[in-house]
Amino acid sequence: MTSSTIIVSLPHLAHSIDHSLLHPTLSDADLRAGLVLCRNASVASACIKPYAVPLARSLLAGSAVRICSVVGFPHGSSSASLKITEAAEAITAGASEIDMVINIGKALSGEWNYVEHEIEAVNRLVTAKGAILKVIFENDFLQDEHIVKLCQICTDQGVAFIKTSTGYGFVKQPNGFYSYQGATPHHLKLMRKHAGPKVQIKAAGGVRTLDELLYVLSLGVTRVGASATEAILEEAKARGIGEAEVEVEVKAPLGLQEGAY
Repeated sequence: MTSSTIIVSLPHLAHSIDHSLLHPTLSDADLRAGLVLCRNASVASACIKPYAVPLARSLLAGSAVRICSVVGFPHGSSSASLKITEAAEAITAGASEIDMVINIGKALSGEWNYVEHEIEAVNRLVTAKGAILKVIFENDFLQDEHIVKLCQICTDQGVAFIKTSTGYGFVKQPNGFYSYQGATPHHLKLMRKHAGPKVQIKAAGGVRTLDELLYVLSLGVTRVGASATEAILEEAKARGIGEAEVEVEVKAPLGLQEGAY
């Protein structure tokens, strides 16, 4: 197990989190409670389902918490025109960030012109409306060469963020069960290496503890998708992380160490 240090504060940690409110079973009461948490914790954004953007706009009014809506979620299978429409509707309703899933099948087919055109079209629409785009790769379905190519495309198109996963990219295993790896150190390092310096990295899927958050931040990640936000921030407070910056030790958690997968 390797260790290093990182300078953080409680606001810094909170501002690195997109609190995920995307599970299909979330009721309106669940969504409201999650949005109150977002507001109280001052996270970077509430990552919300498209139909819930107006609710988020209402409950987060007057706060600095941004509204992030997903597009083509979770499998990226919508047509490019529908993704554009979905993004436009979300921004009109109050979203200022869009997390869009690429067309995974087209990437695996090597249809890179299609993939790039879709990313370019959605990014052009989103940025013209004053919002930012995060492009979700769904790394569990991809090989390294696909990830590298997507990094190059997103750099060329000037997208704000590239994102590892939806959290719903389950792959069938030899035993018949479905599972996913999410944000692995190998993929995060690969994305940071091959994306341009202006493209930020969002880790999503499997970041559930403070140690895991600190570790991915140490790899160059600037935003994390998490549903365990409250537990992470409470753990930070318990360790003495407050409003002022402090130096803390970073340890590679067992589940996120190289070779753990």
